[in-house]
Amino acid sequence: MIFALAALTALAPTQDLGSWPQHSMDRPQPPVVTPAPSDKPYASPSDAVVLFDGSTLAGWEVDSGKPAAWKLENGYMEVVRGTGSIHTTRRFGDCQLHVEWAAPTPPEGEGQERGNSGVYLMSLYEVQVLDSYQNKTYADGLAAALYGQYPPLVNPSRPPGE
Repeated sequence: MIFALAALTALAPTQDLGSWPQHSMDRPQPPVVTPAPSDKPYASPSDAVVLFDGSTLAGWEVDSGKPAAWKLENGYMEVVRGTGSIHTTRRFGDCQLHVEWAAPTPPEGEGQERGNSGVYLMSLYEVQVLDSYQNKTYADGLAAALYGQYPPLVNPSRPPGE
């Protein structure tokens, strides 16, 4: 079970630019993104949509549409047994994802039983959130892996190196 999610950000959906010819000089330019200042490591870039700021669960709900019932404390959210998964009320397309999380201390369990959670993208792909430090588990289930997915250039019917 995951101990905490500290912050989650995603980029706003891209706008529809219509039908522009390739290399058109008239095509609108994308906005300039200002990165977070180096002296503020927890700041977000200028185009980020902050989905959790540590103070409210507004913008999060369960599948039925009811508000998320997770624990909110000291700048983090934590799942409450029996409350189920939550998702954002907003929908996104392309995104950059930034997740900060903490695992139970001291570590408990082994393999996939140790600080295990995840962030689902489009209700299809899970970015694994797992305490995999000095914790042997399968490669497609390590922290930050797309859970259960093969890397793009690997043929799943043949082992690597063949």
